[in-house]
Amino acid sequence: MEASQGKARIGVLGAGSWGTALAVLLHSNGHAVAMWEFRKDAAHRLAEIRENTDFLPGVVIPADIKISSDLAEVVDEKDILLMMLPSHVVRSVGQQLSRFSLHDILVVSGSKGIENETLMRMSEVLMETIPGLSMDRIVVLSGPSHAEEVGQSIPTVVVAASTREASSKRIQEVFMNPSFRVYANKDVIGVELGGSLKNVIAIAAGICDGVGFGDNTKAALLDRGIVEITRLGTAMGAHHMTFAGLSGMGDLIVTCMSRHSRNRYVGEEIGKGKSLQEVLDSMVMVAEGVRTTRSAHDLSKKYDVDMPISEEVYQVLFRGKDPQKAVYDLMTRDPKMEDWG
Repeated sequence: MEASQGKARIGVLGAGSWGTALAVLLHSNGHAVAMWEFRKDAAHRLAEIRENTDFLPGVVIPADIKISSDLAEVVDEKDILLMMLPSHVVRSVGQQLSRFSLHDILVVSGSKGIENETLMRMSEVLMETIPGLSMDRIVVLSGPSHAEEVGQSIPTVVVAASTREASSKRIQEVFMNPSFRVYANKDVIGVELGGSLKNVIAIAAGICDGVGFGDNTKAALLDRGIVEITRLGTAMGAHHMTFAGLSGMGDLIVTCMSRHSRNRYVGEEIGKGKSLQEVLDSMVMVAEGVRTTRSAHDLSKKYDVDMPISEEVYQVLFRGKDPQKAVYDLMTRDPKMEDWG
């Protein structure tokens, strides 16, 4: 597939590392790109120096990518809108978008989280806040894709999920190039949940690193982590095989293993003895897994699904449980048959 087919006018909402990396990628594919940064001073600085020194240093932002803090300038007359925002601000930005006519636009959701209060997935939040938006015009983009590597054109493979095949195929056409491959998928629920819940397991993986455990521990953690993600996902209506794919096991591996992973870093620092607040205060970027841990805890209760790793992460983050005790409690659970059910 040639990236030159079907040029699009694209607005990218969110000028963090992921939004910046995708804006640059889409521009390299020949599309007309505008990027929204809600802080006026930050938008002005980005437009002036053409580098996101806070979130994606070393990646040049081409001069003809428009950068603005005016939402209308970025949204008006666009074919595709990318929502590359922290999950906890998707609702408020969606409400701001309600004043625009988005009846014919494709909305790409790249936010990996589950809303705490409502337990809604991001596509559900978008549907609730943007009048006239239909589910078949939402495409969820997920998979093992650190922005730091996408920004350097390191080969990356992701998945685009939509209830309408034509929507996901359009995103394939727009995004694909020799360093960025996109697979289509119809399981929106599974792709969203995989991309969100893996961050909880990544915090657990970081805790293992912080307390000094080894490869055996982390391998078991990833394997049993995908089991509990799959349990909850299928209870919520996802297809179980989705979690063996890019947005499930693929994203879980990279997030639990990579030096770029914010969520793994949070867990590592906690494993070394820091408090959650100390770790968060030291970070510039958002670690989605912290909020998602609350949602995973509540969803496991709502759907009566056993999620022992996620529960221990919840106890460590929000109930002050000692990480070593959490691991001990996981290891000394009653003997069981190995089961994905």
